[in-house]
Amino acid sequence: MQGRTTAIFIIYFCPFPTLSIAAVWVVHGRTVTQPVTSPATQPNEGGTTVQALVKYGRRNGDVEVRDVAEPTLPPDRVLIEVKAAGVCGSDLHMWREHQSWAIKEPLILGHEFCGVVAQVGDAVSGFQVGERVACETAAEVCGQCVYCLSGNYNLCPHRLGYGALADGAFTRYVVARPQILHRIPDNVPFEHAALTEPICVAYNALVEKTLMKPGDLVVIQGPGPIGIMALQIVRLRGAGTIVVLGTDVDTHRLEVAAELGAHYTLNVQREDAAKLIQGLGDGFGADLVVDCTGVSRALKQSMELVRPNGRITKIGWGPQPLDFSLDPLVGKAVTLQGSFSHTYPTWERVLTLLATGQVNLEPVIGGVYPLAEWEEAFTKMEEGASVKSVLRLSD
Repeated sequence: MQGRTTAIFIIYFCPFPTLSIAAVWVVHGRTVTQPVTSPATQPNEGGTTVQALVKYGRRNGDVEVRDVAEPTLPPDRVLIEVKAAGVCGSDLHMWREHQSWAIKEPLILGHEFCGVVAQVGDAVSGFQVGERVACETAAEVCGQCVYCLSGNYNLCPHRLGYGALADGAFTRYVVARPQILHRIPDNVPFEHAALTEPICVAYNALVEKTLMKPGDLVVIQGPGPIGIMALQIVRLRGAGTIVVLGTDVDTHRLEVAAELGAHYTLNVQREDAAKLIQGLGDGFGADLVVDCTGVSRALKQSMELVRPNGRITKIGWGPQPLDFSLDPLVGKAVTLQGSFSHTYPTWERVLTLLATGQVNLEPVIGGVYPLAEWEEAFTKMEEGASVKSVLRLSD
């Protein structure tokens, strides 16, 4: 099996009255076995439960707070008591059953989170109970494929992300690999540290993956959480002119974009974006267009707005099919760059940016809510009344 990766799912019965599932990965001839059982469905031996926000079905709105098993701690893991967790646009998609990625079911939602170390596994060194930590989203990776071995574990084909293929953080306790934990600087509050992840998404896309020069004309499509983080990253990279595009639902978010340094904001349902862009600089278009929406019409628009030999970086996800030609990419010699997730060094750099005040989250966070008020938190974001909602999971 040299050079091939095979996934085999084995179902076996354990002495307890529960069904356990293990994923056996054969990676370049080596076998890795890993449990993929879920505290949303698997009670622990003691029967202790905690509350969690669970997606329990595949219909619009199939999300509710449920009692789930408190997770048990393997010897090579760390137990995190979650203090704060950000609500992501992907959580809204899963609430409405609009996601375009694989998920398990039932599923505890949430992947942007931080907290304190509650317990350290016997085989773990380097962390102590009580330390403040932020956690990456790659709950599990194989550790043996070419992507893991080269440091690009965000692209591991066996990656299980929190809040998608692994239970997430909208609950009190999360079990984490110590390799994906980052100490939070003392001056960064939990509500801000919880948003490290979306900043890392923007940083990875626009620093690690995208060629950008000081003075560039940059257009950002979508002033949602990722778009607002992208705005702050391109500003730090020296963008000459920043334009943020939104729609009718984005009135408040466009105001936040202007507050955070956008030189122009525009509602594409009311105004002509192409006319604005053609009137800026030398008139040839944007050096860089950043698609933070995921909708197919945004990609079509980005090809219209970008200058010849320019760049388009696509961060947003969307299930819509393309009903237009990609030939403008060829005719303009445009570079189209995708970007997904992040890795360890990015987290360390972003936490430094937060600690030094170079990323401003005050106008971004529209409210901090207890778990019981999750629906209000989700709705505020869905309606555009806030850029970001944060859930408080423990005191």
